[in-house]
Amino acid sequence: MTKQEKVDFTIDTLQELYPQIPIPLDHKDPYTLLIAVLMSAQSTDVRVNQITPLLFEVADNPYDMVKLTVEEIREIIKPVGLSPMKAKGIHGLSQILIDKYNGVVPASIEKLTEFPAVGHKTASVVVAQAFGIPAFPVDTHIHRLMYRWGFTNGKNVVQTEKDAKRLFPEHLWNDLHLQIIWYGRDYSPARGWDLEKDIITKTIGRKTVLADYEKMMTKRKKKK
Repeated sequence: MTKQEKVDFTIDTLQELYPQIPIPLDHKDPYTLLIAVLMSAQSTDVRVNQITPLLFEVADNPYDMVKLTVEEIREIIKPVGLSPMKAKGIHGLSQILIDKYNGVVPASIEKLTEFPAVGHKTASVVVAQAFGIPAFPVDTHIHRLMYRWGFTNGKNVVQTEKDAKRLFPEHLWNDLHLQIIWYGRDYSPARGWDLEKDIITKTIGRKTVLADYEKMMTKRKKKK
């Protein structure tokens, strides 16, 4: 297969598997999405979705959020991990939203990354999912799969994002970002990986990745 044929195969397979794409983090507007994505750093979406209703019941907009102290926010979100940093970020960005943007989340990666605790990936998720602006946020699943599929050298997420944007059509970025995340969770995880279920990697995967998988399986059989 040529590189373009591999790209086309990937797009077609993901579209077939995920014609309707669920949004991983529960939210009702750009602000609650921004808070949920911030909280998801080094945590699972499942855990975040358990905690955000408790926080949003008390404060689901920046004006109510700044009425809470950082410590009060931290107590609510403690189960998601990194709560001191996240609580400061949530309180701080809520105040900035009020002071600079009349409480409205800006639809700009550049403006969002000026907020405390908001990096490029978080900002990219927000503009993509809340505003429909093409972006390609790279998380661990996308980083892993882009390498397994031979679409990037896998050295860092910055390079992976550049490669993804170069290879895939811009009008598909927002869908593909989510489809690849779901595919990584369902068919091509870091642990407990079964290549027989992973049709994309099995079909177009990097030769060294496939060879390493075969070696791993051979070792397992010998141990048995």
